[in-house]
Amino acid sequence: RTYEHISNINKLFLNNFSSTKEHSEHGQVKHENFLNNTLQYGENSQNGSTNNLKNGKYNMYVSEGNVNINEEKYKDNNISSNNTQYNNNSSNSGSLNDEGPLWKEHIDDVVNENKKKKMNRFYLDSQATTMIDPRVLDKMLPYMTYIYGNAHSRNHFFGWESEKAVEDARTNLLNLINGKNNKEIIFTSGATESNNLALIGICTYYNKLNKQKNHIITSQIEHKCILQTCRFLQTKGFEVTYLKPDTNGLVKLDDIKNSIKDNTIMASFIFVNNEIGVIQDIENIGNLCKEKNILFHTDASQAAGKVPIDVQKMNIDLMSMSGHKLYGPKGIGALYIKRKKPNIRLNALIHGGGQERGLRSGTLPTHLIVGFGEAAKVCSLEMNRDEKKVRYFFNYVKDYLTKHLDYIVFNGCQINRYYGNMNISFLFVEGESLLMSLNEIALSSGSACTSSTLEPSYVLRSIGISEDIAHTSIRIGFNRFTTFFEVQQLCIN
Repeated sequence: RTYEHISNINKLFLNNFSSTKEHSEHGQVKHENFLNNTLQYGENSQNGSTNNLKNGKYNMYVSEGNVNINEEKYKDNNISSNNTQYNNNSSNSGSLNDEGPLWKEHIDDVVNENKKKKMNRFYLDSQATTMIDPRVLDKMLPYMTYIYGNAHSRNHFFGWESEKAVEDARTNLLNLINGKNNKEIIFTSGATESNNLALIGICTYYNKLNKQKNHIITSQIEHKCILQTCRFLQTKGFEVTYLKPDTNGLVKLDDIKNSIKDNTIMASFIFVNNEIGVIQDIENIGNLCKEKNILFHTDASQAAGKVPIDVQKMNIDLMSMSGHKLYGPKGIGALYIKRKKPNIRLNALIHGGGQERGLRSGTLPTHLIVGFGEAAKVCSLEMNRDEKKVRYFFNYVKDYLTKHLDYIVFNGCQINRYYGNMNISFLFVEGESLLMSLNEIALSSGSACTSSTLEPSYVLRSIGISEDIAHTSIRIGFNRFTTFFEVQQLCIN
């Protein structure tokens, strides 16, 4: 990757700045010095090579071990990876002077040495975060180097260029969820901020209009940022109903209907649960909320880019999303706010320059937004293939463990779920001890936000699992870049 990006940076730099003087406001700067410094940085880098991913070396159908798998059965012939936008031929990426192949060979030596050190380390904690897709990183790089204008600088080309990139990213996100207007996307620092803005912003605004409107409905198995925000609102005089799910982790529609009162402002339910992977009946919940004339918010940070979302069909009024959960960068998220009549209004949490229609002030991080938008675009193209891949891994691990182990329980509904999330209880084996014994495999015993505590998962306790069994649970997360070899090694270990 280092070799390829250095070549791209060189070309971009020379193309855009070849006519520039040798001096700048910061002092004397020469092109040769820039290139030499870049080269020196690359020599000290130990990053892996993108070519492995782009050429399919880590494709699910290519194993580093002896694996018996029917390749044709799981390949998706209807989805082509031959999109010219994403095809990258390393032979066209340029070279450094006349020593490109030698330089690439040196980088490969560094990569191979690094792989030897990490050859037995596998990442299977994809609900905590996902690896940034190399195509996303490629798209971000120009906005981290020479396209550095402020998207709100309206008086010159640098600002216009960044503004266009931001609007293109909004469009990509809208296309992913079937939104209708670019103004429906508000960029934030992540799903936590989006959830806070949705709940606090909505509740405080409508409560100010009508003091009697002070009731919120949610579930006991929401992410911590929803639960803690609701508890904060309770300290401000709001009433919150926490619905208990059934043993499959699903909230019953009748329970929601019976909880709606005259003073109810909104309901908020997680789309895909971050611990057990269960998918709530979002469409019917949205229809119910529309019928009862209350706002409906969903935390879709674990769903966006992984399962199909149609905010129109599902009657979703507000939806939170996160960049690093769908192979994008960390530090960027979004809140979808449907434009309808009457308009949905909410109070801002951060005040300042009035960016994002006054709802989220602060200079926009263009490079993060571009990465988020590109990640959404890639997910739109490859979601079906990704889903088939993680579904196969889920079923393979489930069949293997069921065959070889007696005392195991698969938590959460096994049908209405995202198959990249697997939660298993290994009876009579303490979960933390199991994780320590598998220290070369990145797994977790629950949400990353609560992984520092030894308390049993509140999600598992809420669906009726005893404290002892909850302590024996681990969560496995498959993703786009998980290999069959890694899944096989997980089962063997």
